Order: sequence, then structure tokens, then C-alpha cells
Amino acid sequence: MLLARLIKIAFCSAGLSLQVLGATLQPQIPSIATFTPADSAPFVFTPAVQILVDPRYTHEGSPSLLQFAQTFREDLVGIAGFVIPAVRSASNSGSERSVIFLTLNTTTNHTLYNGKPTGEGYDFTISQNEIVIAGAAPIGVWWGTRTLLQQLVASHTSAEIPAGTGSDGPGWEVRGFMLDAGRHWFDTAFLSDLCTYASFWKINEFHIHASDNLWIPQILYGTGWRTLYSGFRFQPPTNSPVYGLVPYRNESWSYSEFTAMQEICTAHGVTLIPEIDTPGHSLVISQWKPQLMLNGTPDSLNLTYPETIPTIKSIWSQFLPWFTSAEVSIGADEYEASLADAYISFVNEMSDFIQEESGKSIRIWGTYEPSNTSSVSTNITIQHWDFPAGDIPLQLLNGGYDVINSEQAFLYLDGKIPAEGGFPQELNETLLWSGAPGGQGWAPNIFTPTDPSNNTSADDPHLRGSIFALWNDWGPNATTPLETYYQLARSLAMFGEKTWAGSGVRDTELTQTQFDAAYPMLNAKAPGQNLNRAEEPEYGDIVYSYAQIPWFPFDTHIESVGPPYTLSFKVRPGSLANSSNIASARLFQGKDSALYASSLTFSSNAEYYPLPPTFALPADSYTSVVVHATREYTYANISMEGNGEETETYWYTTTMNIWGDYLATGNMSFAAPAKVIGCEGFTGDIRDIVLSVG
Repeated sequence: MLLARLIKIAFCSAGLSLQVLGATLQPQIPSIATFTPADSAPFVFTPAVQILVDPRYTHEGSPSLLQFAQTFREDLVGIAGFVIPAVRSASNSGSERSVIFLTLNTTTNHTLYNGKPTGEGYDFTISQNEIVIAGAAPIGVWWGTRTLLQQLVASHTSAEIPAGTGSDGPGWEVRGFMLDAGRHWFDTAFLSDLCTYASFWKINEFHIHASDNLWIPQILYGTGWRTLYSGFRFQPPTNSPVYGLVPYRNESWSYSEFTAMQEICTAHGVTLIPEIDTPGHSLVISQWKPQLMLNGTPDSLNLTYPETIPTIKSIWSQFLPWFTSAEVSIGADEYEASLADAYISFVNEMSDFIQEESGKSIRIWGTYEPSNTSSVSTNITIQHWDFPAGDIPLQLLNGGYDVINSEQAFLYLDGKIPAEGGFPQELNETLLWSGAPGGQGWAPNIFTPTDPSNNTSADDPHLRGSIFALWNDWGPNATTPLETYYQLARSLAMFGEKTWAGSGVRDTELTQTQFDAAYPMLNAKAPGQNLNRAEEPEYGDIVYSYAQIPWFPFDTHIESVGPPYTLSFKVRPGSLANSSNIASARLFQGKDSALYASSLTFSSNAEYYPLPPTFALPADSYTSVVVHATREYTYANISMEGNGEETETYWYTTTMNIWGDYLATGNMSFAAPAKVIGCEGFTGDIRDIVLSVG
């Protein structure tokens, strides 16, 4: 790694380096509440650094302080590029040099903006020989280690952290993101990496919307509703009474897969909040048990039918033991308003049931249901999303409801091309930095960009925080998982700043200019995952180059390379007499994608994206192919032997059904399928292969 090499160079020339006394910390994401520089030498990272855990608190918490320390060590090794000693449980006697001491201080008074105590706060002291991070709870220490890692990255070549003392903590309890996994399948390896990445920005919740369906009215409300794509991602065992609920078992998470993912999220300070959405958005249940659906509305369940609520309870009974979070979401949005009383009764009954069954509380999406006789219990957290049609947040807050802000005007995203007037692909940075009333930046207490009388204060006692949402309305073919990461990457960092520090509360908050300067460097070094699919070139910008391939399949040992990249090669297929062979033959295969000989088709996430069907590789002659990819598109420049210098350009696209109103074409971005060259029955020759980045 380049950073590791630069750090090592700095160590070798330490005697010549100039140590700046009284320096301040570098800007980081999210910003730190307070730091007072000390007029002394900085702490320098070397391979001798020792992480010590206070033996009084080694096994405190879940994850424990020791477990957080061990994950921190892995991250530190990954960023620094050298091995350090194993974590030890030992008191900090002061006899050792280069010590990072992790401890708890339960007497500190770390509070959220609303005055409620939080275990996520931490204090730290940095001197020449040691760094002490003292958290209000183990999770506070964990966030302190994220600060330390970011400062190491920001130190560039010096590997020095300025001496001083600081204190930090979040403004709000809930700082999360939601991913629509009901309309788009994601495997747990990818979702685990998202948790790890989000943790670097002190995001502490990952809300997984795990059941839903496409909304194409002509199909949904016509005779073909049984065929419309729907998803339910938790996979029950074969002997379960709800076994038939899952339409695609290959697109569902087994108990072991989900548990492993949940453990990774928890180990990185991120709580996974599962959502099973009923009684609306429930086509997957109607397709399983048609008798439960509301007449004429297959995506809504009939709550007055005797079997409906017991069936929903049986689903939750199957999966509640999987979930370690203290809360779950039952969705409960966009239901028929004329059935308000039945809806409210259902929500309250499910709240009582889940509490009795598991001790967990519930959240619902904010949905105004007109009723003069009943109301949703104030024990239920309302996740606001639509002002003012869905609900009016100030009325909820003043009525004693705890509220999470997911206001769509600021916080809704959609995969790929949005409909006219639809949602963007990334958070609107201009809006979040300065689009709130009075030109102020957005924060969880802001529900509308135009009318300050409908917003609340940062210290509102019932405002829990905020979650932004990425929906997949256009279905499983609209994006690849890595395209989803590209949408989330920068937004998660910015959201971390806005939900940790806020806007106009602390004088240490980042400016947009500071964020823009800090983000690229920090994103490139975010530890514990490689969602950027970054690969350091062997020389220049070239990842690998082969004039000839000695045998097929040929393993390059490079799993995948993210865009921007260029992959050039010449290919001469063997005989095409057996069309089935050419259909399955893969020129290149990687962790995230494959490139087929047939029509140079790309595949990702079990979806296939061919070039125009008029194109086919000619047999027994060479075709020159140059694939260019960025995070926004992929295209191929193709020239065939005997065509002189004539080159044709083909774009990889997908066709999306936008709510049944019209079809839209969207560009596709693919990671380079870099690992195996010539596989799955390919015969012929692939030569002059060059994969370069940038």
C-alpha cells in the first residue's frame, strides 16, 4: 500500500523530520467536538505500538472492550501496512513506550443534544508515548478508535498524531441508512462490507428493508399479479410453517448467513435493524396465501380476515430469534386510509406481540391514518418520511412520539435513473450543506427546507435522529451491488458528519470545503473492506499485462478491479459450431462480474447485459476489444480483423420499467472481471491483455 510505504519512509528518516509542537488535529469525518493542542511532541506510529485494554473492563459490554480492541488492531494493521503486537489486557503503568490504552470512564457526563446520556461519547489524551481513549461505554471507545485511524490516514507521510486532549460524542442517538433489499437481491458478504464501511463514519444503524415488491400497476392490479417480482429475504428452514413464503430461495439469507452478517455489523458498532413490511407492500405474502389479500389490492393484506394477523405473527415468530437488535421495523406504511381503525389496532397489537415474544420494541413508517376512536401507541417510534402527507413531525413530537427523521425531501435516494420529479442517486450535497431554512445546513431536526416553523430544535427530547434511504423501485436489473455502493459511499460520509455534529451547533463542524478535501483520502483508506475494489498497479497505472496466456483457465489472483479502468484484449474464438458452448464461455471472470464470449455480454448479480444482438464475435479471426468503465457507465470499442481501422462503440445499458408509466434506459457500471481469463469452456485465443486503472 502506498500509505504504508510512505509511513515506512517517514520512520527511516525520523531523525530528520520536523515535529510540530502544539499542532491541531486534521479535519476528519465526522468532526470532533473539542480538541486542545499540547505544546509537546506528537505520538508517532511505529511497528512497536502496543494496544492495551484496561483489565478492569476487558469483558465489559457486547461486543466487549477486548473484542473492539482486536478489531481495531486489524484495522490499524491494514491502514499502517505493518504488523504490531497482539492486543494485551494490562494496566497502563507508563513503563512502555508507544502505547494505545483503551479504558472506560463511566463517571463522565457524555450526553446527546437533548440531554440524554450516551455511551457513545469518549475522551482522549495524546502524548509522545501514549494515547488514552476513555469511553463512556465500549462503543464510545470504538468510535474513538475510528478517530485515531482517520488521523493516521490524514497524517500523510509523517504517521504523527498531534499531542493534546479532546472530547467527542454524537448529537443524536440514531445515525443510520436504509437499503431496499426487498426489490433487489444483495448477498450478505456485500451487506457486511457496507456495515464495515459505514462504521468508519460513525454511522451506527443499518436498516434493512427485507421484503417488498415492484409497483407496476398494470400487472399488480391486473390478472398477472402473481408474476410480479417480489422478495422476502429471510430463509426459513424446510420444516417451518412459513417455508412457502420465500419466492426465490437463492435470493434469501439462511440463518447462518444472516447471523454472520449481523455479527460483523455488531463488531463494527453498527446495529442491524430488520424490517418485514406489512400490511402494505405485502405482495410476497399474497402470492403465498392469496386468501389474505385485500380484495383488488394484492400488495395489501386484509386485516379483518381471521387468518391474516396470526399469519403475520407466525412470520415474526420464525425470525425474531435471529435478530439481536432491541428494535425491529414492521413497516406499516401506505395502507388504505378508510381502514384506519383496523390499521391502528394491528400496529398496536403487533407492538404488544413483539414485546411479549422477544422484549423488542417496534418502529413504523410515518403514516397518517384518520381515526376519531384510536391512535398508535406512543411506545412505538415513528420513522417520518413524507411531510406533510404522511405525517406532521411536530405534531408527533409534541404528542409524545419518538421520531426518526427520514424526510424524503432530503433523505430519499433511488437506484439509477429517477422518474421525473423522483429521487436522486446520491444525497443532494448543496441541500444538506446549505439548503435548510435561512441557508443553514441540514440536520436531523430539519424536516422541511422552506418553512422553519415546521422544524424543531436540535435538543428536542423526542427526536431520536435520522436514517436516509436508498430504494430500488426499478427492480433487480437496474443496478449492480457495487453501483449501490457508489451511490452510498460519499453520502454515508456526509451523513455521518450531519448526524454526529449537526449544523450550527458546534463551532468545530466541518465546512463543505473541508469535507471535500478530507473525503477522497479517507474513503480510499477506509479499513476492513474493499468496496472500491482498489488494486495497486504493478507499475504505472497497469494492474496486469499479458501478451500471451499459457493455458486456460488462467488465474491472475486479482479478484476484481473497480472503475475507472480500461481492459483491452484481442480475442479469437474457436469454432462456433456448438452454440451452447459459446453461450456459456467466459472470456473473463471476477468476484463481481463476468464477460462472456457470446455478444460480449457482461453479467452481474445474476443479470445479463448483452451488446446489441446484431453483434457477434467472428470465429477464427481476431477482434480487438477495449472496455472502458467509470462509476457511471461501461462501453466497449470494438474493431474486427479485416475492417481496417474502423471501430464501433457499444454501450452497456439496462431497460427499467418506471412505475408502469414508461421504459427508461440506464447505463451500467461494472467492475473489471479480473481474476480468471478464459474459462467455462472457452476455446480459442485471448492475447495482448492489458488491465489499467484511472
